[in-house]
Amino acid sequence: MKIGILQTGHAPDETQDEHGDYNEFFVKLLEGKGFEFENFPVLDGIFPTSPNDAEGWLITGSRFGVYEDHDWIAPLEDFLRETYASGIPIVGICFGHQILAQALGGKVEKFKEGWSVGPQKYTSDMFGEQNIIAWHQDQIVEKPADAKVVGSSEFCENAILVYGNKALTIQPHPEFTGPFLTDLLATRGKVLPVDVREDAANRAGEDLTSASFADHIEKFFKADRP
Repeated sequence: MKIGILQTGHAPDETQDEHGDYNEFFVKLLEGKGFEFENFPVLDGIFPTSPNDAEGWLITGSRFGVYEDHDWIAPLEDFLRETYASGIPIVGICFGHQILAQALGGKVEKFKEGWSVGPQKYTSDMFGEQNIIAWHQDQIVEKPADAKVVGSSEFCENAILVYGNKALTIQPHPEFTGPFLTDLLATRGKVLPVDVREDAANRAGEDLTSASFADHIEKFFKADRP
């Protein structure tokens, strides 16, 4: 099964030799599950020609806000609406979670309670309890009509959404590892309040459920669809 990666951000230059860029994170996360991948760095203006260029689409995270004025945001939303209407499955992570919601009528903004960074616990009747690394201040404050909340944390109500069998999106980063979090804190952690940064650093070694969530992503992509 061919998955098109819609890359909306780049990992810090200082971390790429060891960890790779954001598109490569997902190749590693879903390794051995029978997928092939093609990357489309949409933030650099490189877009697919059609939703049919892949059998499933995955939207990465980004340091940008979905509401910011970048020339690639509106074309990405158009592409996502077209893909969603076609029924080709979509998975969105962090920025990807937010941009699909915005494209389909939801609202995203900087959360008044601040940042969620580091391993966070999410409760879900569909996916069980998850412990996944988060890094966000923005979040979905109004979900689209088609979306159903299937996972939340104390900090983030709309943390995991499903849109029937068309889309699965999640606010935290199952593709992030503890070592990458440590390096990300070193390179981009200055934007964070000191207490948030120190707490995330102290918990970077926690056991994560990323591998189990990768299984859920696989099952979603490979589910039978009319």
